[in-house]
Amino acid sequence: MAEVMAVPRFERFFRTAAGLDVDKEDLRRYSDFVNQKLYDLLVIGEAHAKANVRDVVETWDLPITKGLQESIHRFRDLDEDIELKPILEQLAALPPLDLSIGEEVRERLSEIVGGLSLALARTFTVLDPELKNPRTEHWDRAIRVFQLLL
Repeated sequence: MAEVMAVPRFERFFRTAAGLDVDKEDLRRYSDFVNQKLYDLLVIGEAHAKANVRDVVETWDLPITKGLQESIHRFRDLDEDIELKPILEQLAALPPLDLSIGEEVRERLSEIVGGLSLALARTFTVLDPELKNPRTEHWDRAIRVFQLLL
């Protein structure tokens, strides 16, 4: 039910972030993308924590690149109007890991997901500046870019 209520906000987010029109099918792809990339970030964070002989994944363990950090900051500004952060908190499913997730990491997850979301939306328009309605092949290309980089 919360997903259905969130659809208009996600549509507005993609429209505002990159001028894209998305639908429910796109939002399912988006959810899969977000959960996979969040998992990837946390797995690397877990490896960093283990390498430093700690049993808690902290924010400095996460591989947040300069570009992703900038997207997180831009997301914060954009989200003041859209108020997507509470929905992202529910969407950001924490995968089971060997180590605990630190409280600061938990508090930042929705902003990290927001930064990933903004970067994804803008990736579509980098790959195809004329794009308005992403199709499966657009999603596949954009996701492949993230698989190469994150």
